[in-house]
Amino acid sequence: MDVALRRLRPEDINQVVEIEKEAFSPLWVRTPFKRELNNRYARYFVAYFPESDGLDSPSQPPEPPAADPSLWGKVVKTVQGVVKRDPDANDSASDISGYVGIWFQGNEAHITEIAVRESLRGNGIGELLLIGSVRAAIERGSSVVTLEVRVSNFIAQRLYEKYGFKTAGIRKGYYSDNREDALIMTTSPLHTPAYRQSFLELQDKYLGRWGGINIEDQP
Repeated sequence: MDVALRRLRPEDINQVVEIEKEAFSPLWVRTPFKRELNNRYARYFVAYFPESDGLDSPSQPPEPPAADPSLWGKVVKTVQGVVKRDPDANDSASDISGYVGIWFQGNEAHITEIAVRESLRGNGIGELLLIGSVRAAIERGSSVVTLEVRVSNFIAQRLYEKYGFKTAGIRKGYYSDNREDALIMTTSPLHTPAYRQSFLELQDKYLGRWGGINIEDQP
């Protein structure tokens, strides 16, 4: 099946709450998703199966850097595709496979939550959610993207490092379930030609592996 991103809608909330409960500790402070829909300083994307929902034209990526416009053109040309999910993965009765939340605070975009249904992990969905987050930050004019991640979550850390996040500090006892520390990770400035070029190349590699990127930015 195909997977794409779009903005969170009210009818998605029950499924997103299910994913949040599955992904995080029972002691996790639940996100008031209904209220967040009207928060102009926040943006939530869901990964969904477009065969169960009308698929509009994908959003265009942010403006390319001057460094290599030919590479950007390749990404734009290929962006009409969608991510192909592993056919051997367990099917879910629900059409929402994951979600991400981003808060915009001054010149910083902060990823508050990113989660994928357990049965669908390993199919590039988390990486697609991360790509959507960075694109949203660039379009918003944010300087950097930050997030917290468990010190024991090496898989997530490797993904974030791949997209230019580096450890900037540590929050002691950040997670309420077991008092585990969190690493604070942040990108280098998003507006620099070096970061833009790296981000373009990572999207190109993603396209080569998963078949496409489709992100609809309308609610």
